[in-house]
Amino acid sequence: MVTQSTNVNPDITVFRGFRETGQHVWSPYVIKLETRLRFAGVRYDTAAGSPKTAPKGKVPYIECRDLSASSPSGEANGFQQTVKIGDSAIIAKTLTEWGVLPDLNGALDPSKKLQDMALIALLENKLYFYHTWERWIQNYYTMRDHVLWPIPYPIRIIVGLLAYRANLAMLNGQGTGRFTEEEIAKSRREIWEAISAQLITSRSSSKGGDNEPFWVLGGEQPTEADTCLFGFIVSAWICAA
Repeated sequence: MVTQSTNVNPDITVFRGFRETGQHVWSPYVIKLETRLRFAGVRYDTAAGSPKTAPKGKVPYIECRDLSASSPSGEANGFQQTVKIGDSAIIAKTLTEWGVLPDLNGALDPSKKLQDMALIALLENKLYFYHTWERWIQNYYTMRDHVLWPIPYPIRIIVGLLAYRANLAMLNGQGTGRFTEEEIAKSRREIWEAISAQLITSRSSSKGGDNEPFWVLGGEQPTEADTCLFGFIVSAWICAA
């Protein structure tokens, strides 16, 4: 697959919110971002970081160093020597514009681009909230102790209650919190069943062998939707909450 990075190679640190190294974290957006970088063969370091120091107030975010010195022409591109970027989608788009990452969707026709955007929207604007409800409302204590690991007791109890109330208010405002447990579970299952059916279809039409990767839209190369879907699949698989 044509996903090699360009010769623009800044020093990148991905702040993931957790201190574990060499393994995935629970956030689908962190996994999505790391998958995007790995598809392109871009090397990066990881660190825990904190929403307090994140550009958008959330993880993941990255820090790029000496970016201007890494330009293919060796000329100053107007980039800062050290820059922080927040939000997984904005990070991928910015690094693509800078030539660090290849444009995964550049060769898609309008119909495929719309399908790609629709799948990402389904995951990030719908399924995400079902999973947030499951984690923060149904499995609050497990989620609290994992996400708030740096905060000692008894402060963690207070911060956890604030986080619970904030997520509950957010989910009620967004709409997911107004459904019953059974309704949320049914909607969540319907999404995963639809994705499973699409993956089966894409796999059956793939030209690769049994051990070769295939892509959700059925093309010969991955798209942005593949990185997002991989993030949500792995996140749902490893999350204990």
